[in-house]
Amino acid sequence: MNLTSPEELGPPLLDALDDVTNALESLADALDREDDLRALVDQVCKQVVHAIPGVDEASVTLLHAGTPFTASATSDLVTRLDGVQYRENAGPCLDAAQSGRLVRATIEEAEDRWPVFARESRAAAMGSFLSAPLFVDSEHSGAINAYARPGHGFLELDGPLLGLYTAAVEAALRSHSKYLQAAGLAAQLRGALESRAVIDQAKGVIMAAHGVTADEAFIRLAERSQQDNIKVRDLAERFIADIVQRSPRPEAE
Repeated sequence: MNLTSPEELGPPLLDALDDVTNALESLADALDREDDLRALVDQVCKQVVHAIPGVDEASVTLLHAGTPFTASATSDLVTRLDGVQYRENAGPCLDAAQSGRLVRATIEEAEDRWPVFARESRAAAMGSFLSAPLFVDSEHSGAINAYARPGHGFLELDGPLLGLYTAAVEAALRSHSKYLQAAGLAAQLRGALESRAVIDQAKGVIMAAHGVTADEAFIRLAERSQQDNIKVRDLAERFIADIVQRSPRPEAE
């Protein structure tokens, strides 16, 4: 197997790979700072312009229950062009998102494949289109879309570069999504344990005051929560807080 040396790749390709690498490093930094998927998608959208040669504008299309929307875009212009595709159900970003394949087209090719989108793109002075499918998980999929003003189309190399960047983005966002799910589950468990603790405290006070069993004490709490239209945990917290507030404080010597 022959391996290509860095010198054989040539300066243009090396520069392009450096741009993609820098974009991925910036994304990794953003993953450490952000918990909001929308904010991360916005970061991805901005980086595409710098990572892929010749890109003038970019957007990220996401599908929600099969319905596409633009999660982020570098300008209102491409948001509008994305919207034309959604309305007509035809365009490079939808083809990429629905087929799972990279789509590259010039304005002339677009006129044959997506005439309404092509007409709007000509009016907006956009002449080249490149979209890569994006799949994070069952709830987050779509496409990363690149727009260029020149009509000669993106170079053949640009497609694999965007595909490389998109594949790395998918892996990063997928890992981050699992992390957020785990963090959410941990928060739920902590909340459940805290609820259990304060409810047990309230039950203990009722048991001691009225000489009833633990089950009977909980039934009293539940009945009172229904009467007051308040959650059992909130009622228990209020009950314990009232007891603490009424308890006599030790006098200072």
